[in-house]
Order: sequence, then C-alpha cells, then structure tokens
Amino acid sequence: MTTIIFLALLNGYCISFCRILNGRLSQGSSAFTASLWNHAVGFTFLSVVVYFTASVPVGSLANAPAATWLGGVIGALFVALNSYVLTRVGATLTALLVIGGQLITGVIWEAVSHGADLTQVAGVMFILAGVVVAKFEKIPNFKSKHI
Repeated sequence: MTTIIFLALLNGYCISFCRILNGRLSQGSSAFTASLWNHAVGFTFLSVVVYFTASVPVGSLANAPAATWLGGVIGALFVALNSYVLTRVGATLTALLVIGGQLITGVIWEAVSHGADLTQVAGVMFILAGVVVAKFEKIPNFKSKHI
C-alpha cells in the first residue's frame, strides 16, 4: 500500500510539474501550441516505450472503442485548458480549481450511479468554499471592506 500511495503522490507531482511547464510554454506561444508539443512529445515517448515493452497490433487501433478516442480528445483539451488558465490565475489556484472540478464530477458520477452521499457533497462544498476564500484573500483591500 505504501508503494501505491507513493506512486499516487509522484503522479500528482508529475501532473503539477507538467502544468507549470505547459503554462510557461503557452506564455511564449499559445495554449494550443503548448498542448500540441506536449502531446507530440508524449506520443513519441510512449511509442518508444510500447515498441520495446509490449506488442500492440497497429490494426487493433482502428477497432478501438469510441471511449478510447474520446479520452484522447479530452486529455488534449485538458492540457490546452490548463495551459490557458494557468497563465491567468497561477499554478496553485489552477490546481485547486482543477481538483475541485474533479471532485464535483466524482460526486455527481457517484450520485448518478449509486445515489447521493451527503457527506461527499458537503466535503466538496467545503473544499470549493476554501478555494473561493483563497481567491478573495488575494484581492487587495477585500478583508478591510467586507469582513
């Protein structure tokens, strides 16, 4: 279990680091150019890894389920949107908003498939409230005028 936790934390590090790199790249070009480079390099890297470690018949790619292709499109859109948003609100707030979106989606998915769990909904609401508070804390003079 310790290995799985470590791998999950490492994955979070890689995602955050990738977001920051793509955000910097999009500052010099555009979010879609940054996404293109991200996916072109990723495709090349994974192609080499798959070539040397697995046998994937190229003919089976044409018969892949629609969800496979949709997942690739959503992944590319995710990288492009992250690159665009990160340059406007910063790395921390972008990460918090993305995680908030993931939590909302997860709770909705669970509610639709297994019924609503009010503790999950309450937890997501508290997290989103924290994101809002963190955002307003950065606005000059917000505390003195509204609190």
